[in-house]
Amino acid sequence: MISEQHGWTHEARLILYHSQSTSARTLFLRHESGSVIAPEPLPFLSTVLDGVEFIVGNTGVLLHPATVVRDYCVAFGFPPSLLLAEGEFHERVDTPQCTLNIYLARFTSIDPPRALFADRGGKFCAITELRGGHPAEMALIQRAYQAIMG
Repeated sequence: MISEQHGWTHEARLILYHSQSTSARTLFLRHESGSVIAPEPLPFLSTVLDGVEFIVGNTGVLLHPATVVRDYCVAFGFPPSLLLAEGEFHERVDTPQCTLNIYLARFTSIDPPRALFADRGGKFCAITELRGGHPAEMALIQRAYQAIMG
């Protein structure tokens, strides 16, 4: 697993995006796996939990999104200033192994860091280019886009 190779131990995942400050054009980072979820895709039988399931099933300790983003940058050798956690976005996904917390993080650079991720097989994509992916991922992308646009 990608996450284990890099020392990632959280039961959390990230959706990474870039938003142009002048045009508000929003691009999501699609990883080499084809997934927009980092550091690795959701398992096949994953489902997004709705608000009621979120409250009822929450008995564990949650990490602050900034902690998850910082640890992602450290684990993958990125500068800590590369990403900024979006604290208002938090979703949960039920997987066969566990329940994952999903957070949103924005690239802080003026332009998307395309070169940094091209070497890793990543590509920045508009939401319209992401159609046809894992159903749980598509639901998460829709919710993330709504949160970004306000």
